[in-house]
Amino acid sequence: MEYTNERDSAIERQGSCLLLRYASQNSLDESSQKHVPRPDSREKPPYRNHHHTHRAFDVISSLRKKNLLCDVTLIADNVEIPAHRIVLAACSPYFYAMFTSFEESKQDRVTLQGVDHQALSLLLDYVYTSEVQVTEENVQMLLPAANLLQLTDVRDACCDFLQAQLHPTNCLGIRAFADLHSCLDLLSNAETYIEQHFPEVVECEEFLTLSHQQVSKLISSDHLTVPTEEKVFECVISWVQHDLENRRQYLAILMEHVRLPLMSQDYLVQRVEEEPLLKSDLQCKDYIIEALKYHLLKGDTKTCFKTPRTKPRQPVGLPKVLLVVGGQAPKAIRSVECYDFKEEKWYQVAEMPSRRCRAGLAVISGKVYAVGGFNGSLRVRTVDLYDPVQDQWSTCTSMGARRSTLGVAVLGNCIYAVGGFDGSTGLNTAEKFDPRTQEWTVIASMSTRRSSVGVGVVNGLLFAVRLNFNFAVRLNFNFKE
Repeated sequence: MEYTNERDSAIERQGSCLLLRYASQNSLDESSQKHVPRPDSREKPPYRNHHHTHRAFDVISSLRKKNLLCDVTLIADNVEIPAHRIVLAACSPYFYAMFTSFEESKQDRVTLQGVDHQALSLLLDYVYTSEVQVTEENVQMLLPAANLLQLTDVRDACCDFLQAQLHPTNCLGIRAFADLHSCLDLLSNAETYIEQHFPEVVECEEFLTLSHQQVSKLISSDHLTVPTEEKVFECVISWVQHDLENRRQYLAILMEHVRLPLMSQDYLVQRVEEEPLLKSDLQCKDYIIEALKYHLLKGDTKTCFKTPRTKPRQPVGLPKVLLVVGGQAPKAIRSVECYDFKEEKWYQVAEMPSRRCRAGLAVISGKVYAVGGFNGSLRVRTVDLYDPVQDQWSTCTSMGARRSTLGVAVLGNCIYAVGGFDGSTGLNTAEKFDPRTQEWTVIASMSTRRSSVGVGVVNGLLFAVRLNFNFAVRLNFNFKE
């Protein structure tokens, strides 16, 4: 009787299970029929753990430090560093080629020639961690090693570091270093920096250690930023005199690239022609004669006389900009704004040393001169000089007369200040500033007093133009160089 009851209970439980299974199956069938995927529905993207690679490399780096699962030992300067082939091959084309194609693929120990062991250690740390600290102490050993192992990101980081360190005292060395290791962008940037800071560079000891080929290449550039050509001449003389016995032979080769015709006639006669080194060199004498002849020419004849030494240098490397200097807001101000045509935006640059409005502006050798003007109380004779490379203003020699609303122009590398207003009357006087001598010289006066005068240069002649109240234009041909 008990057996019969147990059997009936078992049959009952089995039937219940079958019933539940059947019901569940029916529910799934109905559910599947109700939720048929739409034909245009997109598949869900696979799950991606963005921390996976980082965590995996953390573990692999830890394994390397503990020398676990390492299958190759790199040797530099007799220092052994364990590593994993697959990690090195994945991160460096140099190691990829070594471990897949060359004899080293079968070796457990690989000696790397010409690689500093400290640099190798830093680069292996980078391979495993993606981090490396570039410093003044390690950059010169790190860059060559990164170049060899074809770790271009590290090499570029080293180049960026060196570029940020460029200074007149080290730019020649950085240029040579970049050339040695074929870092073309760094080489180009260093050369541009040297051209833009030429006056400061030639005053440093590094300049005197250059070869004659390097000096020749430097001073032959059309893009040197120099206040006057006299600076180029003086640096050549200094370089030759630094090792006169061995360098005298290169004097004529270097003087070929000094643009003597662009110097003032007084400097040619009093300094260049009297230089003892040049007196004994026939080729150098020819260059002096050429320059003196150039100064004797006038007007169109002078314009048509062209040699490599009569071509003015044209500094480059700075963006094309519009400079707005001083003004009234509502009083005279010192601020200066610059509009970058490439970026299409305005930004502030260094302020002038003194307030001024109604000033004249001129540009010589990439430097901007703010001449005269009104400071809110008085008409001024002062002159300020702006260096866009350094973003700095400095004070120059003042004019002889106070002038605002004057006309300013550049002719023959000199600045002409014409007419203007001195606070009581319009002026017909004019004066000339020579940046080479830092002196103002009074020149012939105009026949008519003129303020708010425009001045321009055409065919070696200076024109003063004044628009009067009945809109007639008057020209004055008084100035000719």
